[in-house]
Amino acid sequence: MKIATAAYPLDALHSWAQYEDKLSHWVAEAAGQGADLLVFPEYGAMELATLDGAEVAGDLHRSVQAITAHMEAANQLHRRLARDHGVHILGGSAPLAGLQDMPVNRAHFFTPGGAMAHQDKQIMTPWERDPWGIAPGAPLQLFETALGKIGILICYDSEFPLLARALAEADLILVPSCTETLRGYWRVRIGAMARALEGQCVTAMASLVGAADWSEAVDVSTGAGGVFGPPDTGFPETGVLAAGTLNAPGWTYAEIDLADISRVRRDGAVRNRSHWEEQAARAGSVTNVMLQ
Repeated sequence: MKIATAAYPLDALHSWAQYEDKLSHWVAEAAGQGADLLVFPEYGAMELATLDGAEVAGDLHRSVQAITAHMEAANQLHRRLARDHGVHILGGSAPLAGLQDMPVNRAHFFTPGGAMAHQDKQIMTPWERDPWGIAPGAPLQLFETALGKIGILICYDSEFPLLARALAEADLILVPSCTETLRGYWRVRIGAMARALEGQCVTAMASLVGAADWSEAVDVSTGAGGVFGPPDTGFPETGVLAAGTLNAPGWTYAEIDLADISRVRRDGAVRNRSHWEEQAARAGSVTNVMLQ
């Protein structure tokens, strides 16, 4: 299959038609390059808040309400584009209200057959916790699709190995991200690469890029698309299947074969995934040694 990961810039939208045209162009471009799976970034839906004006988009809490109101229409647009182009799409995630006591960060997943599912972020960054007030949502899910078993770890979630371990059966782990600084981008990229190593799977990272000075939440974003595997049998020695140019809007593509994932899990030079359980016994045997 061919994966397309987005380095996606946000726009100040003046109409729904502008958003529809933008998203349609992005999907058509990737589908035209033969992509089967398209990955948009974390908070890629934030630009929907600008449909209610600059004052709303610039207010943390009012922007959440605005995006929530537009989300059903956005989902229907994604569903139609997935069907029309015969592709799977992970849409840009959104802060959504009304699902529980506090807003959650939710990414929706769409199949060519018209199915729609979602994944909520599990662990919030300090800034999401306060001042924004975003909370963890529903638990992790593993999606069984025509492209294989797919899990989703939204940005910061990719930096926690136990979350990825819960998705140990996944062939692909999608990592939509939004990072302000170069340090943030590398934290998520290193997390994505580490998860590919541990799970002997493929991870696909998408990023917001550029300035959105109308928003307090996503005013500056640094990143690039990337697709990573274990640096082992059948994969590049660096583990990097594809890496986009930093902060350059557009798609980054990589072709993968699920047979390579099965092969490295079975015949790889190392077997991280199958040796995972040995950690517990070894970690429990640590003793303190006093040296003077």
